[in-house]
Amino acid sequence: MKEIVVPDRYNYIACFLTLDCNLKCDYCINNHHGIYKHKNVNRSGKDWVSGLNRLVCRTDLPVTLQGGEPSLHPDFIWIIKNIKKQLNSDILTNLLFDIDRFIKEIDPARLYRDALYPSIRVSYHPHFMKLEKLISKVLKMQKAGFSIGVYGILHPNLESEMAEAKDKCFKSGIDFREKEFLGKFDGKLYGKYFYPDAVSGNIKKNYICRNSELIIGPDTNVFKCHHDLYGGFSAIGNLSDPGFEIKDIFRACANYGDCNPCDIKIKTNRFQVYGHTSVEIKDIRVNS
Repeated sequence: MKEIVVPDRYNYIACFLTLDCNLKCDYCINNHHGIYKHKNVNRSGKDWVSGLNRLVCRTDLPVTLQGGEPSLHPDFIWIIKNIKKQLNSDILTNLLFDIDRFIKEIDPARLYRDALYPSIRVSYHPHFMKLEKLISKVLKMQKAGFSIGVYGILHPNLESEMAEAKDKCFKSGIDFREKEFLGKFDGKLYGKYFYPDAVSGNIKKNYICRNSELIIGPDTNVFKCHHDLYGGFSAIGNLSDPGFEIKDIFRACANYGDCNPCDIKIKTNRFQVYGHTSVEIKDIRVNS
């Protein structure tokens, strides 16, 4: 099949190997507004590798394997080993998998790239994880040569737990970074957004937008945004379609006001420069 060229303007390639997760965090961004309607139809590792290996992109733009929890995909390790070498790879995970097997089978160099953040980014969820055990696993992977760090979400109910994790990781020599909690809690909207009204939950409006992220669902369908992925909306293509190509264009939508926070938050780009947002929105108007 022909190559799929990723526009140079793109900042992120999100590969949701599965939306299954072995944790049940009530603040999970995948379940924004409680509207999780995506049918989690997982494609085989062979299908994933076949599709991803069609991608042609800048060397500083890795494919990020994530979920859900990506290690729940039965071919997780096989996928990592068989993505073509021209594509750099990294992982978002809760690290609740067999790291001994991972260390044995994966060459750390396969996940290494020249970047200002770890290749393996571990999310810490204190209600479901023991901090000491997590630190032990991360240190073991560090010793094996992997670029790995821990990320904690600054949920209002988890401030003390995150402060403790930050302190203990720092003292253990582990890169710990904090991420904003996004969405509403106790009636208050948390997070910094480029388009605050887009996540207000108020009346929906029409608009057009274009993304700077390639968002690929578990069925290797490609979606224009996280809102459409999680909400079960129509895809704009599929990596297995021989004729698929990425069109870097503005697309019409009628869901302004119900956007997923991931799409419109103000964040750092892949070069760790703050002020980036994933989508560009214009021509906002009230639905007729």
